[in-house]
Amino acid sequence: MSLLSDRILFLDGEAIILDKPAGLPVDAPRDGSLALENHLASLTFGFQRWPLAVHRLDRDTSGCLLLARNPKAHKRFAAAFEAGTVSKRYVAVVEGVPAEDSGIIELSLKKVSSAEEGWRMIPAQAGKVAVTEWRKVAEKDGRTLIAFTPRTGRTHQIRVHALHGLGFSIVGDPVYGQADSPMLLHGRFLSIPRGAKPPVEATAPLPDTFAAAGFGQEMLDEAGL
Repeated sequence: MSLLSDRILFLDGEAIILDKPAGLPVDAPRDGSLALENHLASLTFGFQRWPLAVHRLDRDTSGCLLLARNPKAHKRFAAAFEAGTVSKRYVAVVEGVPAEDSGIIELSLKKVSSAEEGWRMIPAQAGKVAVTEWRKVAEKDGRTLIAFTPRTGRTHQIRVHALHGLGFSIVGDPVYGQADSPMLLHGRFLSIPRGAKPPVEATAPLPDTFAAAGFGQEMLDEAGL
């Protein structure tokens, strides 16, 4: 894994946007493996204080992750996520081809847990509202590259909406699909408004795992993504 300091997409006095590699958990896992916190000392860039993650990306998801460089900024950015004013776009490859070219998935989600399977999210009327816009970008060999724009920020939202809203799991999803390859889910774009100041925003390059599966950067370029 390359140095995280080489994966900075945005940096100023308040914020860092990091291109988080797949396989790196944001929170320290129970198995004791390395997590983002083990790298924070290398991301100070002249500040004494370590930056703090404002939101979460799943361990197997790559892409744009926002870190705040001071507590005031962290509070403001967290409030922006809570208020839904943050713009996020993900890209993923799913195991099938949806009939439509675009749509909106509205499936409320709740967390369930069992001793056999551990925890996961499922669609449930009593769950928290979850809404995701999607559009088809490219098709190849019975799989589809899709751009997902979540309007809400629920745990595993895109992964569950892909499976239960589109009918296809994300390639390599170890919980909702088949863990037979790297999971092809990537936080492509992130933008956080800052009032009169320019937004904190960045676009993360597509990982090599997508190109290895036949879905290259040129497909996103053609689609303006």
